[in-house]
Amino acid sequence: MKCKFSDYLNEILVSYNYELVRVLEGVIYLLRVLFIGDIVGKPGREAVKRFLKSVQEEHKIDVTIANGENAAAGKGITKDIADELYNNGIQFMTMGNHVWDNKEIMNFIDREPRLIRPANYPVGAPGQGYGFIRAMGKKIGVLNLSGRVFLPPLEDPFSGAIRWINQLKQETPIIIVDFHAEATSEKVALGWFLDGKVSAVLGTHTHIQTADARLLSQGTAYITDVGMTGPRDSVLGVKKEIIINRFLTQLPAKFELAGGPIQMNAVVIDIDEDTGKAQKIEAIQLLTDA
Repeated sequence: MKCKFSDYLNEILVSYNYELVRVLEGVIYLLRVLFIGDIVGKPGREAVKRFLKSVQEEHKIDVTIANGENAAAGKGITKDIADELYNNGIQFMTMGNHVWDNKEIMNFIDREPRLIRPANYPVGAPGQGYGFIRAMGKKIGVLNLSGRVFLPPLEDPFSGAIRWINQLKQETPIIIVDFHAEATSEKVALGWFLDGKVSAVLGTHTHIQTADARLLSQGTAYITDVGMTGPRDSVLGVKKEIIINRFLTQLPAKFELAGGPIQMNAVVIDIDEDTGKAQKIEAIQLLTDA
């Protein structure tokens, strides 16, 4: 989407050649990115099917990215499910600590450039930790990182991020980082650490959308957690009775996904095509009645 700072300039764009209008002083051409929070099981996939097209149309989305690590019954992803999500309008997916839970991913992740796993997994792990997608004639880089607080002790995402970002910047100034992490402190710290180096640092993993979407001082869009796309009346997607009983008894129990109303949590980010600086970030929540 070519977003302008006045309706007047929007009208000009309809009437004149793109490159001619581009030289007008003060015009900034923006790429609009939709990032969808962790898709949890069939309810999450139904939410994508229910909401995504209308969101893309209403917000004039140029590119859609989602975290898909819980898309297969809350544990990993399969090729059929990945294809279903692509067919419903998602163009690129990131993963997280559940990336290997469904072993089928081993059969296709090396051949699927639209699906990446955290870059700070050990050397030799299947798949790639970053990738590219094209939209509106521009190349967008996407980097996936996993936190280490309360999660497996992978390579340091802070120092590793600089190395991978430098590689991405050889191709594009537009870089989206999905930081799949548990601790809010770790997420906030990485946001400040990467401020001005990337277009956006978007937290995932906790399944609860936080109320801190903002632009950091050097032009990076940030949110601690984008949230969850899945069953609303649940505990992070799981039947609430199961989790409550675990807290009461400290006994193990098999997780089952909840039913009922479904939600889609996401953020919309406007990014300067030339500089890669974010101009706006907006959190959105959509919900069915039943």
